[in-house]
Amino acid sequence: MDFSEKNGYLEKSVYSEKNNYSKNNDYSKNNDYSEKDLFPGKGVYCLIFENSACKLEIGKKGEFSFSPGFHIYVGSALGSGGLKRVQRHINLSRKRDRNPKWHVDYLHLSPAFRLVSAVYAFTSERFECALASRIGGDSVYGFGCTDCTCSSHLFYRIKNPLSEVTEAFEALGLSALVLEL
Repeated sequence: MDFSEKNGYLEKSVYSEKNNYSKNNDYSKNNDYSEKDLFPGKGVYCLIFENSACKLEIGKKGEFSFSPGFHIYVGSALGSGGLKRVQRHINLSRKRDRNPKWHVDYLHLSPAFRLVSAVYAFTSERFECALASRIGGDSVYGFGCTDCTCSSHLFYRIKNPLSEVTEAFEALGLSALVLEL
């Protein structure tokens, strides 16, 4: 992994498990993500899922229909665990061993969804809604935004939106760090 220091934080532009572990390797499927240095502070993040067409029951929100393609979930990691929340998301997508706590957990638990990337940035400021607004476009109304006035924090794309997501971070002055899973 290539780390450099910038603005007082360790910055890593891209870490790809595809480069370090084969998809058939038990580590990539079953091991907890324990790279503590990847998640040392607070911040904002996006999860990129690839999915097939499906219908999912999302807790009290009811049933949602999802078109095949990619979905981007925008989240905040300003609480006590900070960006370790990203680690939790990765582990839940791999193991699918917990009951859902947040709307996005239903995606992690569905066999129709596969977490393909996580993009995050270190910040102590609330950028979640600004990032959701910057990404915008086709969205799943009311998803992941019960604690704000946004219409959604889950967005749909036909093609992989990784470069679009990193550009959205950069447009807000955030240094995007990318995990390709």
